[in-house]
Amino acid sequence: MPKKIEKEPVDWLKYENEARGGGFANICGVDEAGRGPLAGPVFAAAVILHPGQIIEGADDSKKLSEKKREELFDKICEQAAAYCIVSVDEAVIDEINILQATYRAMSKAVEGLPITPDICLIDGNRKPPQIEIPCQTIVKGDGLSASIACASILAKVSRDRFMLELDKQYPQYNFAKHKGYGTQLHIDMLRQYGASPVHRKTFLKKIDGIPEYKGDVK
Repeated sequence: MPKKIEKEPVDWLKYENEARGGGFANICGVDEAGRGPLAGPVFAAAVILHPGQIIEGADDSKKLSEKKREELFDKICEQAAAYCIVSVDEAVIDEINILQATYRAMSKAVEGLPITPDICLIDGNRKPPQIEIPCQTIVKGDGLSASIACASILAKVSRDRFMLELDKQYPQYNFAKHKGYGTQLHIDMLRQYGASPVHRKTFLKKIDGIPEYKGDVK
């Protein structure tokens, strides 16, 4: 029987410690949630942890259950040195495109921190040009950096909660089930009811058969 290869445990403070060793004191993790959905805002969060701090259980938000994310959301807000959560709505996304809207959300989250960061660790391979302080981009950083993982959880939970509120306002689309992503159920509802005011019109151009919006369903 072939020997099972075990994954090396993640050194959650590797990038934070490297930054601290480079003379940076306040290290900020940044991540977003909601670039891909057909409806609703994109969210971004910025988190500064205390030196050497790891929030137990924090990981890439996509790897965690909804219940675990909710538990960690409260823990991060209580225990982090600083955090800020920002959203950019669908109208702005349609106006400036999703990449620029994501950049805006990330930069506003960094600007909104009550502690000024010295460096940002950013999930992905692109730095928002609006952020003027030093940045390090980390591909799949939400599964490698403690502060980015915490930011991913804050952004994801905040967006999911917002979509649950939209579900109450527009129940015909079943936002509570798919959170605005392009599932078959969502597309079927779009073809039945049309695009609501909270849909990203530029995201719907490749979907055939969407009529004019038919109004709220009570």
